[in-house]
This record gives sequence, C-alpha cells and structure tokens, in this order.
Amino acid sequence: MTHNFHPTMLREYDIRGVVGDTLSDKDAYAIGRSFATLIRRAGGKRVAVGYDGRLSSPMLADALIAGINAAGVDALNVGLGPTPMLYYAASTEDVDGGIQITGSHNPPDYNGFKFVMQGRPFYGADILGIGEMAAAGDWEAGEGTSESIDIVDAYVDRLVEGFAGGAFRIGWDAGNGAAGTVIEKLTARLPGEHHLLFTDIDGHFPNHHPDPTEEKNLADLRKLVAEKSLDFGVAFDGDGDRIGAIDGEGRVIWGDQLLQIYAAAVLQDLPGATVIADVKASQALFDRVAELGGKPLMWKTGHSLIKAKMKETGSPLAGEMSGHIFFADRYYGYDDAPYAAVRLIEAATKLGQSVTELRGNMAPMVNTPEMRFQVDESRKFAIVDEVLDRLAESGAKVDRTDGARVLTDDGWWLLRASNTQDVLVARAEAKDEAALTRLLAAIDEQLALSGIVR
Repeated sequence: MTHNFHPTMLREYDIRGVVGDTLSDKDAYAIGRSFATLIRRAGGKRVAVGYDGRLSSPMLADALIAGINAAGVDALNVGLGPTPMLYYAASTEDVDGGIQITGSHNPPDYNGFKFVMQGRPFYGADILGIGEMAAAGDWEAGEGTSESIDIVDAYVDRLVEGFAGGAFRIGWDAGNGAAGTVIEKLTARLPGEHHLLFTDIDGHFPNHHPDPTEEKNLADLRKLVAEKSLDFGVAFDGDGDRIGAIDGEGRVIWGDQLLQIYAAAVLQDLPGATVIADVKASQALFDRVAELGGKPLMWKTGHSLIKAKMKETGSPLAGEMSGHIFFADRYYGYDDAPYAAVRLIEAATKLGQSVTELRGNMAPMVNTPEMRFQVDESRKFAIVDEVLDRLAESGAKVDRTDGARVLTDDGWWLLRASNTQDVLVARAEAKDEAALTRLLAAIDEQLALSGIVR
C-alpha cells in the first residue's frame, strides 16, 4: 500500500491543504502511519493527538489515529483544543511525540498538521520524509490502541501554576478559534476583571478571521477596550499558538514589542540571558535586550527553527514578529499564546507599570508591515542570492542569518524568501518617514535589478 500527497501540502514547518481538494482522510491516515512508523523505529510506543475547531478536524483526527494504530503505535487523543495544549500533552504525558490537526489562521476550508517528536520540533527534511515513506509504502504494521483523555483542566492548572501577577481589567478575543474554552477557564482562575469575545469554538469564524497579526482583525477588541476603558486586550489566532495585543489606548503591541516587555521582566530574574527574535524584529528590540544586560540573538523566521535555537543556546525567551512567543523560563519552551497572556499580566506587575505605559515608553519607529512580492518558486532563493552578491560588492552592512537584513544610517531593511509560499518578504524600519522612503527605494532598486517590479 502506497500513498502520494498533493505536492503543495508538504511545507517547511507543517503539512497543510484544502479539505476536499488537496487534503483528504486518506492523507491523514498516511500521515499518521508514516509518523507512527518513525516513532516505532525510534523505540517509541505512543503518540498524542489533538485537533482545532475546524469543521473537518474530527474526521481528520479519526483517520490520523487509524493510521497511527495501523503502524502498531498507540494513540492518546486529547481532543479539541489549542496547539499548545497538544504540546503540553506531549511534554507531560507518557508519549513519544504528538500531532495537532490545525489549519492555524488559514481560511476555513484549510486544515493541516503540526508535529513534535520526542520533545523536539519536527520540520523541514522530517516532513519531506513523511511524503517519501508514504510514496514507498515504507510502513510498519500492527494494531495499536486509542485512548481519549480530557486534559483541558490540567493544562489550565499549569497555565496559572505559580502565578505572581496582579489584578487588571482585560479584554480577551479568542476569535472563535480553538483556544476559546481554555480562555474561559483560564480567566475564571485569574484575579481582576475579564471581558471575553468570541470564545465559542466555531470553524466558520463568523466574527472575524482568527489572525491577530492583521490589524483589521483587532477591531472588535479595540472597541471593547475603548468602551469599557480596559487596561489592555489580548487576541489569539485560530490554534492558539500566536498572540496579538493592544494597550489601553488601542495601540497594537506587535510581537517584537511584547518581547521587549517580557525581556525586561525575565532578565531581572536571569541576568545576562540570551533572548532570541527573528530577522523581522525591530532593531529597537535587539538594542533594548542589550541595554537590559541580556544577549540579543537574531535568528531565522519559523517557529520550529526558533525552538531548535532556544534548545541549543539555553535561551529562556524567544519570539517572532508573527506573535509566536516561547518561554523556557518556568515553562516548556514552546509557543503558547494563553501562557504568553498570563506572562504579560505578570510582567506588568513585576515591572510596576501598566501595559499602556510599557508600550508608550518604547522608542517610536516608523516601519512597514510585511510586504510580499509574488515570484516564481524557482526564482525566490536565487533572487535573494543575487541581492546578497550585489550588497557584498557595494560594501553594505548585511546580516545573512535569513535572507538579507541591511543596516544603514537610516535604519534597516530586510528581503528574504518565504519558506512556505512563492513570495519574497520585505520589511523596513527607520527613525522617520523620509528615512523610510530611502530604505524602500533601496529595496525597489534591488528587486528591479533582479527583474521584479512592484
């Protein structure tokens, strides 16, 4: 028995497709059987499975578990919940790996799979290997068992364990995503006053798209915070591994700005610690970490890559522009948005300032959102290489961690190839509008020299 996946499904950090088009129950079975074969060959016996609130998730979970069992591996079904709840199960239950069925923040007809294997992220070549095993029918055979447990309360207990935060008035927008029930139970355990939006889990996403990194999706939360004069607001993506936040004045607190707040608190307890952020993060963050006595480390974009780098460097805290925040300090080192919300309450308490003051104290920077340029898949990495070659000849100050991040007197600009789409991603940040215009002209010039006109 062999199985071939649609070529668009196997991605850098996960497997994702359109249900009924590129993704079916047969795919889920093959993924389960391939992953469980790897687990069994590594001496493992049991895999945790969780799923998000999309309409197709229960069907895919059944097929995935059937595939796991057919490889002679047992399944522990933790049911409906956010991706970090599955990571929690994989960290605390007697299992050798975990799979979360989730479409994250993709449109409602998408779904997919995120993996963890024996406590490490599973990505890149690992995911391509799943496809190769399925195509060759290189599978173990056997009969595994399936057991369902309810882990929600244990997970919420862990979120508030050792909580040392004060009482605030907070708005919470779950966006009808998979974290809804967790947010209801969590806020009932926290001091203060909590106002909840869209905590009913609904795969149609009737209120707004569950992606807090797009400002338009924060409109309902902004309105709630303004109407009730709340201290701040937090929002979650579809599977609860990314956080968005606004302060009491409705200003967005982007991922790298949240990281400045967390770093100030964590570095009080762990002086000199390494704090990691991706190449899209503000220079203000790296400067602030250094100023606080920490070691700033710029690393490649991608939650799996950041998690691996944290393990390697012993870093207690990392984050991405996209709202993935990772705490290894007093926690497990994976991206968990409900936990990040708890730590925001704690940080404001520890630092003795309101979230609005903490946001207001940050150096004002003018920057662009992420700009995306559609390019041919075969050209995307080549273009970045061409740009790097030209920059090297011109003697520019370039960081090559992930694409080209160019530092000038005006600020910095970034051009990198997306790992998940046929696009180039660019971003720029400067001290004023005139400087930003010059940086954008530099990006345009480089793109034009490689035949891309925007």
